Amino acid sequence: MIITVASFKGGVGKSTTALHLAAYLHSDSEALLVDGDLNRSALEWASRGNLPFKVVDEKQAVKFARLYEHIVIDTPARPAPEELKTIAEGCDLLVLPTSPDALALQATLQMVDALKKLETNYKILLTLIPPYPNRSGEEARNAIASSGLPLFKTGIRRLTVFQKAALEGVPVNQVKRDSYAGVAWRCYSEVGKEILP
Repeated sequence: MIITVASFKGGVGKSTTALHLAAYLHSDSEALLVDGDLNRSALEWASRGNLPFKVVDEKQAVKFARLYEHIVIDTPARPAPEELKTIAEGCDLLVLPTSPDALALQATLQMVDALKKLETNYKILLTLIPPYPNRSGEEARNAIASSGLPLFKTGIRRLTVFQKAALEGVPVNQVKRDSYAGVAWRCYSEVGKEILP
C-alpha cells in the first residue's frame, strides 16, 4: 500500500503523521518512509534516534521501494497543480492533515477543490486538536462532516509528547516517562486501523 501525506499548509502535522503512519504500518509488514519534504523533517527525526523502519529521501526511494510492503510518502507543503496530480495518482490513499484553525481548514478546502479534478482516494485527518474546553476540533469536525468530505473518525490531539518523540528520534509510543505517550500513540493507531483494518 502506498500512502501519501500532503497539505497546502505547513505546520499541520504532516511529517508527524507520515512518520506515525509508517510506524503503525510497520507493525503489519515492512514499511518505508519516503521524505519528500524540503525541510527533511522525517530524515532529521530518524537521525536523532532509532526508528523501527527505514527513512529515505525521494531519490533513494526508487532503489528501496520494491523491498517494502507499505510505503508512506511525506510531501512538500503546497504542491503545485502538476505535482498534486502526480502525488494523487501515485498512491492508494492521500491523507490530508489539517489543524482545526480557519487558515488550515481553508487551505484544506482549496486542496480538496484541486483534487476534484483528479480521481483519487483521499481522506482528511484533523490534527493538533486542542484540549477541552476548546471546542475548535469538534467544530471543525462538524463543518467537514456536514460538507460531505471524507474524514477520519479519529483525530490527533495536540500533545507535547510528539515534540519529545521528535527530539528523541523515536515514534511517540517509544517515549519513556510520559503518561501521554500511550494516548498519543492510540490516536495514530486508530487512524491506522481505518487505513489497514
